[in-house]
This record gives sequence, structure tokens and C-alpha cells, in this order.
Amino acid sequence: MYRPLSHAADSRPLFVDPESQVRNLTQDSVTSFNTGNYDHVGNMFAPDGVFMAPHQEPAYGQKGVERLLRQLGENGYEDLRLQTTRVDLSGDMAMETGRYSVVVRHADRSRSTDHGKYLKVWRRLGAWLVVAECWSSSVPLANANDNDLPLQRQAS
Repeated sequence: MYRPLSHAADSRPLFVDPESQVRNLTQDSVTSFNTGNYDHVGNMFAPDGVFMAPHQEPAYGQKGVERLLRQLGENGYEDLRLQTTRVDLSGDMAMETGRYSVVVRHADRSRSTDHGKYLKVWRRLGAWLVVAECWSSSVPLANANDNDLPLQRQAS
């Protein structure tokens, strides 16, 4: 009896569920950032998308996101890692939350690591595109004075 030769590609499902698509796209964006393909990451945003990084003005649109990511890379951000912890879906919208870490290379050749949490909102516009992304560091500010503390800590 004849059996066709099976290939690894043949065993892949024809349909990938939206949660897996979002998770895969996130890891694709990490690889692209870490290899300096900022244009690829920018193209993963909707034309009216916004990227909000700490201590930076928001970047709007694909080219704005690309410019900000390039600036971060040139300022020493490298070895980005994202771990998706949750994806919630509603029709053509998805909300992704997770944890991140990134190494920051300083001008004096020293390195520090930042880590924290992130939030992405995706919209399916033919393909899944990011409409909003932001991240927040969990590392306390060095040399913070009372005026820099969060409101709940100032009140005490």
C-alpha cells in the first residue's frame, strides 16, 4: 500500500487560533527588535497605532514607532525578552499582558537590566496589528526624592 512521505510542514494545523497568533507575533517582534529590524516591528502596528515607552513621548503610526524603536536600540536597549501571561479576545480585538526584560548598555560600557510589565491591544485588520502598546518598569528609580514617589506613597 502506498503512503505519501510526510513532512513536518504537513503536520502543522491549517488554522492557528487567534491567541497563538498573538503570542507568535509578539515573539516575532522580539526577534525583529533584537536583530535591528525596527521597520518590521513598526509594520506590525496599525497605521493609527501608538507605542508608549517609559520616559519617552508616545510614537504614532508605523514610521513613528520604527523611529522610536531605532532610537531605543541606538541608546543601548538590547536582548529584549517578552513573556505573554494572558491574551483576552473579543471579536477582532485582543488584549495581551505580560512581563518583559531588557538589557541597557550604557556609554561607559556597563550594562543594567530593566524588567516590568507590558500591555498590548491588537486589532484584526486582515492581519493582527498592534493598535496600542505600553510598558512600565518594575525597577525603582535610583535616587528618587519625595517629589518623585507615586501618589500613594507621598500621602503617608
